[in-house]
Amino acid sequence: MSEKKLKVIVLTFGGANDLLERLSTLANVEVAGVFIEPITEPKRTFKEKINRSIRYNGYPATLKNVLSKFVGRKTTGAEELKVAQDEQNNVEKFAKELKIPIHKVQNYHSEETIDLLKKTDADLGILYGTNIIKESVFSIPKLGSINLHQGLAPLYRGGPTVFWELFNSEKEIGITIHFVATKVDTGDIILQKTFPLEYDFSRYGLDYESFLRDFRAALKEPSAQMMTEAVKLISVGENQRMKQDPSLGKRYRLPTKKEKDALLQVLKKRQRQLK
Repeated sequence: MSEKKLKVIVLTFGGANDLLERLSTLANVEVAGVFIEPITEPKRTFKEKINRSIRYNGYPATLKNVLSKFVGRKTTGAEELKVAQDEQNNVEKFAKELKIPIHKVQNYHSEETIDLLKKTDADLGILYGTNIIKESVFSIPKLGSINLHQGLAPLYRGGPTVFWELFNSEKEIGITIHFVATKVDTGDIILQKTFPLEYDFSRYGLDYESFLRDFRAALKEPSAQMMTEAVKLISVGENQRMKQDPSLGKRYRLPTKKEKDALLQVLKKRQRQLK
């Protein structure tokens, strides 16, 4: 790899500006393309949307969103979608400034996109904030693909980031860079680091959602640093792969309203213990 540039492609939903800037400074790495799949709301019937909202957000939040929609205000989901779309636009603009080919595709797994990915003749794929990617896509680059996982694999696989570590009263959270395998977050680990996880009651009180938002934002810089370091190691053939034992942990999923309420009780108990 030292005699020629490592050709990489980046698949992302957004938030990859820092990574692209760092990768562009590596002399023996070429970013052959950035692929962006649009973030859209899944197609569900009105009844399915209501039932899902009740399950994950509860009755009051669901009623508020329904009323907001009727009076013409933006719902929580619409606001989050707008933020995500703005991030994608920023990545597109930034990639063009760096003269990196940008590809806006409708579906990573469509025949058209797969053909486009193959034409890049990439050595390595980088998944940087995407939904689950199938083997038909992540296996296209010659060396396969690597993924950013904000969690200490194999103990914490899936997501969402930070919520479950806080729920389980962990004292630290991990960032893992690993090769992509068919099962979520189970591929060989390249790099892994841990960071202190301490809830600040003096600043956030019981507003854990604000804490999660700020903590996740703070993980962006080290995530980009670690991914860049992993690519650098691969480019010079110095990366070491550590196999995972998935039986040591579990795959976490989106918390329900019941689980969110349980986290609140965990924090209340911890807050009382500190007094």
